[in-house]
Amino acid sequence: MSVPDPGVGDTGRLTRTLAPRTRRIVYGEQGPDDIRRELEPITTVDLAHIVMLVHSGLLPGTAGAHLVTAVRELRDSGFRALDGLDAPRGAYLMYEGHLSDALGADVGGKLHTARSRNDLKATVTAMRLRDELTDLYRELMRQQGVLLARARAHADVVMPLYTHFQPAMPVSYGYYLAGIAAALDRDLAALAHTVDELDRCPLGAGAVAGTDLPINPEHTAALLGFTAPPLHATDAVAARDTLLRALAVVASAAVTLSRLATDLQLWSTQEFGFLDFPERLVGGSSAMPQKRNAFLLEHVKAKAAIAVGAWTAAASAMKSTPFTNSIEVGTEAVSVAWPALAAVREQILLGQVLVSGARPVAERMADRAREGFVTATVVANRMVAQGVPFRTAHHVVGAAVRRAVESGQTELTGIDGTELPGLHEVVADLDRGGGPGECAKVVDALRGRLAEHARWAAAHRARLREAARRLDDEAAAVVARYAPGGAG
Repeated sequence: MSVPDPGVGDTGRLTRTLAPRTRRIVYGEQGPDDIRRELEPITTVDLAHIVMLVHSGLLPGTAGAHLVTAVRELRDSGFRALDGLDAPRGAYLMYEGHLSDALGADVGGKLHTARSRNDLKATVTAMRLRDELTDLYRELMRQQGVLLARARAHADVVMPLYTHFQPAMPVSYGYYLAGIAAALDRDLAALAHTVDELDRCPLGAGAVAGTDLPINPEHTAALLGFTAPPLHATDAVAARDTLLRALAVVASAAVTLSRLATDLQLWSTQEFGFLDFPERLVGGSSAMPQKRNAFLLEHVKAKAAIAVGAWTAAASAMKSTPFTNSIEVGTEAVSVAWPALAAVREQILLGQVLVSGARPVAERMADRAREGFVTATVVANRMVAQGVPFRTAHHVVGAAVRRAVESGQTELTGIDGTELPGLHEVVADLDRGGGPGECAKVVDALRGRLAEHARWAAAHRARLREAARRLDDEAAAVVARYAPGGAG
């Protein structure tokens, strides 16, 4: 059947394209770097698709060899041949049109066999999300490593822990950092689970209902590092719930880091004087010569808002849309995720150097713990151990604190019949319920968990490397067999 070669932007059904201003709104001003970033993952998918089509008998081997060669040459050149080409329907169709112009419609026009931009876009989104979450996972593991190293190093630096901004109980600075690590451990586990959710490759789902052509989606899935093809075609192109979960997990980690930053900033003020940051981690003032601002912590706090806002924006864009392929879901909702992931990555990198660089002022921490009467609860508990009802002990110790404050004393000096423990003894005795006396146990458990996370990350990276190697080998085999002068 002879079919005329369509012109630029001619779909057969439509003969005109978007006006220039509308096109800029929809597709943006795409320079060479933008085109390269967009087409790099698309062409990876294309190579896998071409190999599968050849193996399935849907694409002649010679056509497959020409396509593989042309796609690889474009990738190797940074897509320079596409510079300046008109893209009335976006970079992807401009690139596909270039292949048809270069190789002829009988070759280039067959690249899109048995697929749609819908499953192609869903696949590229899944691959990018997988890569970015894996990178975040690695950086969050490094943050964990820094927290746990500092927790171990400062396990004996006693400080008061605050509730309602008032001194409450004695702990150690290392114990506090271990608590942040415990919270982030759950985010690491949730991130790994979210990445594992991206195990099904959307390619093969077509526009919305699969295809009647004899493709092999298992093959393309394996070549792209997925473990399985689509389970349900409509779900594959309609759903971006994994993206929402990813943003929720990332926002959770970001919120925890923002709370850490709030404490560190408060504790580094002159009024507290608990922490000191080296000059490489502080800034001055353009007007006030005396200033020494731990301003990086404010970046850490603020970047959490970007992640929270991205989840809200993505969920709002998806809400009440039909469960099918949708611009609101596949384009607009997805677009807010990438800046959020980048912001949280920067937040984690800042968190690593700030936790690593912060130096506790042990003497000041201990003095403030004593002045805050933070041993009061343990004193009451020791009376309980002697048979005094807790509410009675609570009243007696509270009255002793009141008398000490009224007389100008800065710490409890004695209660009849009850020995007053030292700060380090109190911290060591708080060894149940996950208290600071169990700090070494907590750190060891979290280090074991971190080793598990590292093993998961290594296995994940190994699987992706093997898939990339297999794709390279199979694409090269198509060229070797079917290109002019090849073995085929």
